[in-house]
Amino acid sequence: MSLQEHQANYVIALDVGGTTIKAALTGSDKEPFLRVRRDTATEGPRAVVAGILDLVAELAAEGLARRGGPPAGVGLAVPGVVDEAAGVAGYSANLGWRDVPLAALVGERLAAEGAGDVPVVLGHDVRTGGLAEGRLGAGAGVGRFFFVALGTGIAGAIGVGDRMEPGAHGGAGEIGHVVVRPGGPRCGCGQYGCLETVASASAVGRAWAESSGAAGASAADAARAVRTGDARANGVWRNAVDALADGLLVVVNLLDPEVVIVGGGLAEAGETLLDPLRSALAAKATFQRLPEVVPAALGESAGCLGAGLLAWDHSQLPQIPEVSP
Repeated sequence: MSLQEHQANYVIALDVGGTTIKAALTGSDKEPFLRVRRDTATEGPRAVVAGILDLVAELAAEGLARRGGPPAGVGLAVPGVVDEAAGVAGYSANLGWRDVPLAALVGERLAAEGAGDVPVVLGHDVRTGGLAEGRLGAGAGVGRFFFVALGTGIAGAIGVGDRMEPGAHGGAGEIGHVVVRPGGPRCGCGQYGCLETVASASAVGRAWAESSGAAGASAADAARAVRTGDARANGVWRNAVDALADGLLVVVNLLDPEVVIVGGGLAEAGETLLDPLRSALAAKATFQRLPEVVPAALGESAGCLGAGLLAWDHSQLPQIPEVSP
Protein backbone atom coordinates (compact mmCIF):
# COMPACT_ATOMS: atom_id res chain seq x y z
CA MET A 1 0.00 0.00 0.00
CA SER A 2 1.40 3.41 -0.94
CA LEU A 3 1.84 6.26 1.55
CA GLN A 4 -0.87 8.22 -0.26
CA GLU A 5 -3.32 5.32 0.04
CA HIS A 6 -2.39 4.70 3.67
CA GLN A 7 -2.52 8.22 5.06
CA ALA A 8 -5.69 10.23 5.43
CA ASN A 9 -6.20 13.74 4.09
CA TYR A 10 -5.63 15.71 7.28
CA VAL A 11 -2.82 16.92 9.54
CA ILE A 12 -2.35 17.48 13.26
CA ALA A 13 -1.51 21.03 14.37
CA LEU A 14 -0.36 22.17 17.83
CA ASP A 15 0.43 25.66 19.12
CA VAL A 16 2.26 25.17 22.43
CA GLY A 17 2.09 28.12 24.81
CA GLY A 18 3.23 28.71 28.36
CA THR A 19 -0.28 28.29 29.75
CA THR A 20 -2.34 26.68 26.97
CA ILE A 21 -1.87 24.26 24.09
CA LYS A 22 -4.20 24.95 21.16
CA ALA A 23 -4.55 22.04 18.76
CA ALA A 24 -6.53 21.03 15.72
CA LEU A 25 -7.10 18.47 13.02
CA THR A 26 -6.90 20.36 9.73
CA GLY A 27 -8.08 19.24 6.31
CA SER A 28 -6.38 20.00 3.02
CA ASP A 29 -8.60 23.07 2.67
CA LYS A 30 -6.47 24.44 5.58
CA GLU A 31 -9.57 24.69 7.79
CA PRO A 32 -9.69 22.85 11.14
CA PHE A 33 -12.48 20.30 11.44
CA LEU A 34 -11.68 19.68 15.11
CA ARG A 35 -10.25 22.12 17.67
CA VAL A 36 -9.16 21.33 21.23
CA ARG A 37 -7.43 23.19 24.07
CA ARG A 38 -5.43 21.80 26.94
CA ASP A 39 -3.68 23.46 29.85
CA THR A 40 0.09 23.29 29.53
CA ALA A 41 1.58 21.15 32.30
CA THR A 42 3.13 23.10 35.15
CA GLU A 43 5.21 20.29 36.70
CA GLY A 44 8.30 20.96 34.61
CA PRO A 45 9.61 20.36 31.11
CA ARG A 46 9.24 16.57 31.18
CA ALA A 47 5.57 16.96 32.01
CA VAL A 48 5.15 19.51 29.22
CA VAL A 49 6.66 17.11 26.68
CA ALA A 50 4.59 14.21 28.00
CA GLY A 51 1.43 16.31 27.66
CA ILE A 52 2.29 17.17 24.06
CA LEU A 53 2.92 13.52 23.17
CA ASP A 54 -0.32 12.39 24.81
CA LEU A 55 -2.32 15.07 23.01
CA VAL A 56 -0.80 14.15 19.63
CA ALA A 57 -1.70 10.50 20.24
CA GLU A 58 -5.24 11.50 21.22
CA LEU A 59 -5.65 13.58 18.07
CA ALA A 60 -4.26 10.78 15.89
CA ALA A 61 -6.83 8.39 17.34
CA GLU A 62 -9.59 10.92 16.69
CA GLY A 63 -8.35 11.44 13.14
CA LEU A 64 -8.30 7.71 12.52
CA ALA A 65 -11.91 7.46 13.71
CA ARG A 66 -13.05 10.37 11.57
CA ARG A 67 -10.90 10.00 8.46
CA GLY A 68 -9.94 6.34 8.42
CA GLY A 69 -6.15 6.69 8.56
CA PRO A 70 -3.14 8.31 10.21
CA PRO A 71 -2.35 11.98 9.59
CA ALA A 72 -0.39 13.17 6.58
CA GLY A 73 1.82 15.21 8.89
CA VAL A 74 2.17 17.02 12.21
CA GLY A 75 3.02 20.70 12.71
CA LEU A 76 4.20 22.03 16.08
CA ALA A 77 4.55 25.73 16.93
CA VAL A 78 6.68 26.29 20.04
CA PRO A 79 8.14 29.36 21.78
CA GLY A 80 11.73 30.30 22.44
CA VAL A 81 14.82 29.26 20.53
CA VAL A 82 13.92 26.74 17.83
CA ASP A 83 16.15 24.77 15.46
CA GLU A 84 13.54 24.22 12.80
CA ALA A 85 15.80 22.22 10.49
CA ALA A 86 16.75 19.74 13.23
CA GLY A 87 13.29 19.68 14.83
CA VAL A 88 14.76 20.66 18.20
CA ALA A 89 13.18 22.98 20.78
CA GLY A 90 16.39 24.61 21.96
CA TYR A 91 15.28 26.77 24.87
CA SER A 92 12.15 28.27 26.39
CA ALA A 93 12.19 30.24 29.62
CA ASN A 94 8.43 29.78 30.08
CA LEU A 95 8.40 26.02 29.46
CA GLY A 96 11.75 25.32 31.08
CA TRP A 97 13.05 22.98 28.41
CA ARG A 98 16.43 22.82 26.68
CA ASP A 99 17.45 20.92 23.56
CA VAL A 100 14.33 18.78 23.30
CA PRO A 101 14.24 16.73 20.05
CA LEU A 102 10.50 17.28 19.90
CA ALA A 103 9.91 16.38 16.25
CA ALA A 104 11.65 13.03 16.70
CA LEU A 105 9.78 12.31 19.94
CA VAL A 106 6.40 13.00 18.32
CA GLY A 107 7.31 10.84 15.33
CA GLU A 108 8.34 7.98 17.63
CA ARG A 109 5.11 8.24 19.62
CA LEU A 110 2.98 8.12 16.48
CA ALA A 111 4.93 5.12 15.19
CA ALA A 112 4.36 3.39 18.54
CA GLU A 113 0.64 4.12 18.18
CA GLY A 114 0.64 2.35 14.81
CA ALA A 115 0.53 5.47 12.61
CA GLY A 116 3.70 4.61 10.70
CA ASP A 117 6.29 7.14 9.55
CA VAL A 118 4.49 10.50 9.83
CA PRO A 119 6.42 13.68 8.86
CA VAL A 120 6.73 16.02 11.86
CA VAL A 121 7.86 19.64 11.53
CA LEU A 122 8.71 22.15 14.25
CA GLY A 123 8.28 25.92 13.92
CA HIS A 124 8.88 29.04 16.01
CA ASP A 125 5.53 30.22 17.38
CA VAL A 126 5.73 33.81 16.09
CA ARG A 127 7.01 32.83 12.65
CA THR A 128 4.28 30.20 12.50
CA GLY A 129 1.65 32.80 13.39
CA GLY A 130 3.17 35.08 10.76
CA LEU A 131 2.92 32.29 8.19
CA ALA A 132 -0.82 32.02 8.85
CA GLU A 133 -1.31 35.78 8.70
CA GLY A 134 0.66 35.87 5.45
CA ARG A 135 -1.33 33.17 3.69
CA LEU A 136 -4.74 33.35 5.34
CA GLY A 137 -4.93 36.69 7.16
CA ALA A 138 -3.84 40.30 6.97
CA GLY A 139 -0.79 39.58 4.81
CA ALA A 140 -2.53 37.52 2.14
CA GLY A 141 -1.39 38.69 -1.29
CA VAL A 142 1.36 40.90 0.16
CA GLY A 143 4.85 40.33 -1.22
CA ARG A 144 6.80 41.47 1.83
CA PHE A 145 5.51 42.04 5.36
CA PHE A 146 6.61 42.18 8.98
CA PHE A 147 4.49 40.53 11.67
CA VAL A 148 5.02 41.79 15.22
CA ALA A 149 3.46 40.18 18.29
CA LEU A 150 3.09 42.43 21.34
CA GLY A 151 2.54 40.16 24.31
CA THR A 152 4.50 39.26 27.43
CA GLY A 153 7.51 40.13 25.28
CA ILE A 154 7.81 41.36 21.72
CA ALA A 155 8.79 39.19 18.79
CA GLY A 156 8.63 39.60 15.05
CA ALA A 157 8.62 37.57 11.86
CA ILE A 158 9.67 38.47 8.33
CA GLY A 159 7.33 37.36 5.56
CA VAL A 160 8.58 37.13 1.97
CA GLY A 161 6.03 35.84 -0.49
CA ASP A 162 4.38 32.81 1.05
CA ARG A 163 7.23 31.88 3.38
CA MET A 164 8.79 33.14 6.58
CA GLU A 165 12.49 34.03 6.83
CA PRO A 166 14.13 32.25 9.81
CA GLY A 167 17.59 33.74 9.35
CA ALA A 168 20.90 31.92 9.33
CA HIS A 169 20.58 30.80 12.97
CA GLY A 170 16.81 30.92 13.52
CA GLY A 171 16.86 34.39 15.09
CA ALA A 172 15.46 36.63 12.34
CA GLY A 173 12.83 39.15 13.43
CA GLU A 174 13.84 39.58 17.09
CA ILE A 175 12.69 43.19 17.23
CA GLY A 176 11.94 42.89 20.95
CA HIS A 177 15.66 42.99 21.69
CA VAL A 178 16.47 46.04 19.64
CA VAL A 179 17.67 48.64 22.15
CA VAL A 180 15.43 51.70 21.79
CA ARG A 181 16.06 53.31 25.19
CA PRO A 182 19.79 53.01 26.01
CA GLY A 183 20.28 52.78 29.75
CA GLY A 184 16.62 51.92 30.24
CA PRO A 185 15.11 48.99 32.14
CA ARG A 186 17.13 45.80 32.28
CA CYS A 187 15.82 43.12 29.93
CA GLY A 188 15.78 39.39 30.59
CA CYS A 189 18.27 39.03 27.75
CA GLY A 190 20.85 41.05 29.75
CA GLN A 191 20.66 44.30 27.79
CA TYR A 192 19.16 47.57 28.97
CA GLY A 193 16.35 49.43 27.20
CA CYS A 194 15.19 46.70 24.82
CA LEU A 195 11.93 47.43 23.04
CA GLU A 196 10.03 44.79 24.98
CA THR A 197 10.98 46.40 28.30
CA VAL A 198 9.02 49.49 27.25
CA ALA A 199 6.35 48.56 24.72
CA SER A 200 5.24 44.97 25.41
CA ALA A 201 1.83 44.33 26.94
CA SER A 202 3.48 43.32 30.21
CA ALA A 203 5.65 46.47 30.23
CA VAL A 204 2.63 48.71 29.63
CA GLY A 205 0.74 46.90 32.39
CA ARG A 206 3.59 47.40 34.86
CA ALA A 207 3.95 51.07 33.95
CA TRP A 208 0.23 51.68 34.36
CA ALA A 209 0.11 49.83 37.67
CA GLU A 210 2.91 52.03 38.97
CA SER A 211 1.38 55.24 37.61
CA SER A 212 -2.17 54.51 38.75
CA GLY A 213 -1.32 52.82 42.02
CA ALA A 214 -3.57 49.90 41.06
CA ALA A 215 -1.64 46.73 41.84
CA GLY A 216 -2.01 44.11 39.12
CA ALA A 217 -3.26 46.56 36.50
CA SER A 218 -2.89 45.35 32.91
CA ALA A 219 -2.27 46.84 29.49
CA ALA A 220 -5.96 46.38 28.79
CA ASP A 221 -6.72 48.52 31.86
CA ALA A 222 -4.36 51.17 30.54
CA ALA A 223 -6.07 51.15 27.14
CA ARG A 224 -9.47 51.60 28.77
CA ALA A 225 -8.14 54.53 30.79
CA VAL A 226 -6.68 56.08 27.62
CA ARG A 227 -10.10 55.93 25.99
CA THR A 228 -11.59 57.83 28.94
CA GLY A 229 -8.98 60.58 28.56
CA ASP A 230 -6.99 59.81 31.72
CA ALA A 231 -3.86 61.99 31.57
CA ARG A 232 -1.64 59.49 33.43
CA ALA A 233 -2.72 56.67 31.13
CA ASN A 234 -2.08 58.86 28.10
CA GLY A 235 1.48 59.42 29.31
CA VAL A 236 2.13 55.70 29.79
CA TRP A 237 0.58 54.91 26.41
CA ARG A 238 2.49 57.65 24.62
CA ASN A 239 5.83 56.37 25.97
CA ALA A 240 5.08 52.84 24.77
CA VAL A 241 3.84 53.94 21.35
CA ASP A 242 6.86 56.20 20.84
CA ALA A 243 9.25 53.35 21.64
CA LEU A 244 7.34 50.98 19.36
CA ALA A 245 7.55 53.50 16.53
CA ASP A 246 11.34 53.71 17.06
CA GLY A 247 11.59 49.94 16.82
CA LEU A 248 9.44 49.75 13.73
CA LEU A 249 11.46 52.47 12.03
CA VAL A 250 14.47 50.15 12.35
CA VAL A 251 12.41 47.46 10.63
CA VAL A 252 11.45 49.88 7.87
CA ASN A 253 15.06 50.87 7.29
CA LEU A 254 16.35 47.30 7.19
CA LEU A 255 13.52 45.39 5.54
CA ASP A 256 11.34 47.91 3.68
CA PRO A 257 8.11 45.91 4.17
CA GLU A 258 4.92 46.73 2.33
CA VAL A 259 2.81 46.01 5.42
CA VAL A 260 3.40 45.78 9.17
CA ILE A 261 0.91 43.44 10.84
CA VAL A 262 0.42 44.08 14.55
CA GLY A 263 -0.80 41.22 16.73
CA GLY A 264 -0.58 39.99 20.31
CA GLY A 265 -2.35 41.07 23.47
CA LEU A 266 -1.53 44.76 23.22
CA ALA A 267 -2.98 44.87 19.70
CA GLU A 268 -6.39 44.04 21.16
CA ALA A 269 -6.57 47.77 21.93
CA GLY A 270 -7.25 48.23 18.20
CA GLU A 271 -7.14 51.77 16.89
CA THR A 272 -6.35 53.06 20.38
CA LEU A 273 -2.91 51.64 19.63
CA LEU A 274 -2.70 51.67 15.85
CA ASP A 275 -3.82 55.23 15.16
CA PRO A 276 -1.18 56.93 17.37
CA LEU A 277 1.40 54.35 16.24
CA ARG A 278 0.89 55.32 12.58
CA SER A 279 1.17 58.99 13.53
CA ALA A 280 4.33 58.46 15.58
CA LEU A 281 5.97 56.44 12.81
CA ALA A 282 5.12 59.11 10.24
CA ALA A 283 6.54 61.83 12.48
CA LYS A 284 9.85 59.98 12.85
CA ALA A 285 10.30 59.09 9.19
CA THR A 286 12.37 61.34 6.94
CA PHE A 287 13.12 59.75 3.57
CA GLN A 288 11.54 56.35 4.23
CA ARG A 289 8.46 55.11 2.39
CA LEU A 290 6.30 53.85 5.23
CA PRO A 291 4.41 50.57 5.19
CA GLU A 292 0.73 50.22 5.89
CA VAL A 293 0.20 49.34 9.56
CA VAL A 294 -2.72 46.95 10.04
CA PRO A 295 -4.14 44.73 12.79
CA ALA A 296 -3.64 41.00 12.68
CA ALA A 297 -6.70 39.20 11.35
CA LEU A 298 -6.48 35.74 12.92
CA GLY A 299 -6.09 36.51 16.61
CA GLU A 300 -5.11 33.65 18.88
CA SER A 301 -5.87 31.11 16.13
CA ALA A 302 -2.85 32.18 14.07
CA GLY A 303 -0.32 29.85 15.69
CA CYS A 304 -2.43 26.73 15.32
CA LEU A 305 -3.44 27.59 11.76
CA GLY A 306 0.21 28.20 10.92
CA ALA A 307 1.21 24.85 12.45
CA GLY A 308 -1.32 23.21 10.15
CA LEU A 309 0.18 25.00 7.15
CA LEU A 310 3.66 23.83 8.17
CA ALA A 311 2.42 20.27 8.40
CA TRP A 312 0.86 20.43 4.92
CA ASP A 313 3.99 21.99 3.48
CA HIS A 314 6.05 19.07 4.76
CA SER A 315 3.55 16.27 4.20
CA GLN A 316 4.08 13.69 1.47
CA LEU A 317 0.54 13.86 0.16
CA PRO A 318 -0.71 16.01 -2.71
CA GLN A 319 -2.88 18.80 -1.34
CA ILE A 320 -6.14 17.97 -3.09
CA PRO A 321 -9.04 20.28 -2.24
CA GLU A 322 -11.82 18.59 -0.37
CA VAL A 323 -15.27 18.49 -1.92
CA SER A 324 -18.30 18.62 0.31
CA PRO A 325 -20.91 15.94 -0.45
